[in-house]
Formats: sequence, C-alpha cells, structure tokens
Amino acid sequence: MARPINRRTRGLIAAAVVIAAAGLLWLADNVTFPSGRLASEEQDVRELKIKSGNLSVDYTLEQALADVERLRLNAVNVPVMVEVDTLTSSRMRVNGESLMKAQSVIHELNKRNVRVLLEPYPWIGKGVYYETDWKPDDVELFFSEWGRAVDEIVDRIAVPESIYALYVASNLVYLEAYEKQWADLIDRVKSRYDGLVTYRTNWWYTADWDAASLEAYERKIDNNIFGKVDFVSIAAYFELSDRPVNTVSQLVDALHSTTVYGRKQDVVDEIERLQARWKKPVFFGELGFPKREYAAKHPWNPSPSNDYSADEQARVFEAYRLTFTQNWFMGFSVFAIGEAGEDKHYYPSEQSVEVIRNWYS
Repeated sequence: MARPINRRTRGLIAAAVVIAAAGLLWLADNVTFPSGRLASEEQDVRELKIKSGNLSVDYTLEQALADVERLRLNAVNVPVMVEVDTLTSSRMRVNGESLMKAQSVIHELNKRNVRVLLEPYPWIGKGVYYETDWKPDDVELFFSEWGRAVDEIVDRIAVPESIYALYVASNLVYLEAYEKQWADLIDRVKSRYDGLVTYRTNWWYTADWDAASLEAYERKIDNNIFGKVDFVSIAAYFELSDRPVNTVSQLVDALHSTTVYGRKQDVVDEIERLQARWKKPVFFGELGFPKREYAAKHPWNPSPSNDYSADEQARVFEAYRLTFTQNWFMGFSVFAIGEAGEDKHYYPSEQSVEVIRNWYS
C-alpha cells in the first residue's frame, strides 16, 4: 500500500492553499510552522482557518452531519472514549464501541471533505467525573497505559484514515507538568503518524493580588509541551464577567480585563504571550458557553444559573469572534454538537448558530 501523503506537509506549511469551500485565506506572521521556518521567511504560507465542532460522546451520526451543515463547519473533533474507573486510577482501556463509532462518522466526514481532529477522551467513572480532576496514583503506570491507548487509536484510526490532527491528551491538569513524558509520547506519535499533533491545555486565571496564579501561569507558558506540538490548543472557558447578562462590548472589554472576583485578567494578552513564547498557531480546542445567565462567569459550568438565555450564549461567541482575529489564531471548535437533547446546555442556540455560521464565512 502506498504511504499516505504527509499531512504535516499538507497542513500548516502548505503554500498558497486555496480552499473555495471556506473562502478564507490567512497569512501568518511570526509563527513557526512544523517545517521550522518562520512565516516571515515564507510570505506565501497560507492555511484554512479551522471552524470545528466537538462531538458529544453520545453523538448520533445523523445529528453530527446535520450540525456540520447547519454551522458551516470545515472540521469536526471526534472523541474516542478511554475508560477509566476512578479519579485516581492509572489503568485504562479504549472503548471498542466508541472506536468503531468514530470510524463510521469519520468515513462520512471524509466523503464531505471535512477535516477530523481526533481526541482520546477520558471517560472516568462512566462519565461522572471530569478529566480536569483526574490525578492518577501511579504516574509511571499512567503514561505507559495512556501511551498504549494513544498508540491503539493512532494505529486503528489516525494512520489508516489520514486524520488531519491528533490530540495526545486534553485538559489533564495534574499531569501537564510531566514534560519529558509528554515529549517522549509526542515524539513516538510523530514517528508513526504524519498528521498534525497537539495537546489541549485547560483555561487558567490570574490576578495581580494572587501570586500563586501568576506563578502558575508562568509555569504553564514555559512548559515545553507547547514547543513539541504543531499548534497550541486551549479549552477556552475563561471566566470573564460577574454580570448575569452582558452586552457584546462589555464582553470584549472583559477579555482584556476580566471583572470576575476583581481579577482584571487580560486573557488576550496572556494568550498572545503564550503564542509569542513558542511561535505556534493557537487554536481554541473547546469554545462553548451554556445557554444560561452567568454563562460568561462560569462557562465551564453547564448550569451556572437556572435562567435560560440563548442570547447571552450568542453574545459571548460574538465577543470571541470580534476579539480573536490575529494571524496566529488558527480557529476554534464549538463545544458541543452531535446531540441536541434538552440536557445539552452547550448545544448552540439559534442565535449562536447565526454567529458561528458567519464566522469565517
């Protein structure tokens, strides 16, 4: 069998790629691409902005494809469940049903020329617990087991399907500091898989009166994991405003100086510093807000209030759309699509759909 065309070559370093379906080209300045060259050294480097959606783990194929069309997406984040028993477990297993389900949806996405970002997704305690709270009791065993799970997903899906990009992990707050182990895993993945490789870091906060938060931020941006990946991915659940509802202008201002707890965090500047540190494109691997009041205060909480507000969800999306227009900004992935039940508080409202459809139109 012929070796697939190198996706890394076809990815961020592709020269003057014109993609009519999206109708948008971008020129990146002062960004290091996987070739090691700066965009300033190669002025015709262009790439499609990624407008993706994260599939809920309980997605249906029909709803996933409908959402791709409805939101005018050019990429989809497909999860493969990695089952974990408890928040201290170091052993795990790839869920076979989830893997086969991913293969099925990927086949349909490929037919439609929709790019795939593939994510090993920790399914802890049958979905009861969040991966941000996962603290394995045996780190060495964790990396052995997690590496085995990633290898299986690479061999079963990423390589044969020529996936556009692969997450080595997402939002593992208590494990992010193990730089050597992540570097070794990324090197191993890149030795056998030609697509782009990334890691999704969780959102953070800072306040000038909280020295610990400032120190944690400095440690985060100095983490060599961002030097190993092809692009930086962030779960962008930043706490912005303590108002129940906001104007778009207030939210744009809050992205430069948050009002929550008087922190005055400059989210935009801190992301720009992270980008400047490693000269990599930045991607919001999760961008989602509940259809509730206080969505901008605790966007990580599906129920920050009992008061429904489709408009507030849309206004936060619009604030991000207006704010992140930098050349180094690679795009975003809407959390979450593929299942539209009443319990899916993050599923985009009609008002949010209009914002997302016209983003990069």
